[in-house]
Amino acid sequence: MRVLCTVLLLSGLSFAAEKDAALRVDKAADVFNEIMATPDKGIPQDLIEKAHCIIIVPDLKKGAFIVGAKYGKGVVSCRTADGRWSAPANIRVEGGSVGFQIGGEVTDVVALVMNQRGMDKLLSDKFTLGGEGEVAAGPVGRAASAQTDAKMSAEILSWSRNHGLFAGIALTGATLRPDSKDNEELYGKPMTNAEILKGNVKAPASASKLLTQLNKYAMKP
Repeated sequence: MRVLCTVLLLSGLSFAAEKDAALRVDKAADVFNEIMATPDKGIPQDLIEKAHCIIIVPDLKKGAFIVGAKYGKGVVSCRTADGRWSAPANIRVEGGSVGFQIGGEVTDVVALVMNQRGMDKLLSDKFTLGGEGEVAAGPVGRAASAQTDAKMSAEILSWSRNHGLFAGIALTGATLRPDSKDNEELYGKPMTNAEILKGNVKAPASASKLLTQLNKYAMKP
């Protein structure tokens, strides 16, 4: 009886974790859709069309007990050879001066990886954002000009949204790493981010809304 109870408990915990990973993908879709539904205050269309990958972190949290600590889980999708978007992989974001400049202890973060060099770093075991030209605050407004040296050369452009306010932020010092546990929970077996993001993995049903939104708003012309 005790063994049966243990099995049921572990099964329940596994299902709850899998559900959490799927819900995070669903919430990422909602965040992206809400941002893109406000053209005058969203991400410029030309940047979306040029992006190699997109990172969406719903509810990035500012630590209550550790000064300056930030932590969040999110998803990333990259363009495949046919220009469409890959199945989502899971990432963790830790530390860094993410900057809750627009108020609040929790914020949504969206970042665009703009070139192959940035994508290669994203596919590594982990990397910390920083350094000249590597990361910059993204411009706001669908028609906003991105023709500045900083934004044209940056590997990653990023934005933050809190209580409806949307602004560019620089994720300087933030560390991004694959979340292997959530990948396994989402896909039912161990999967690396590189395997998923190169377009060789079938997306789970829970990712259909996110991929629909990405292919609607972020396809190359």
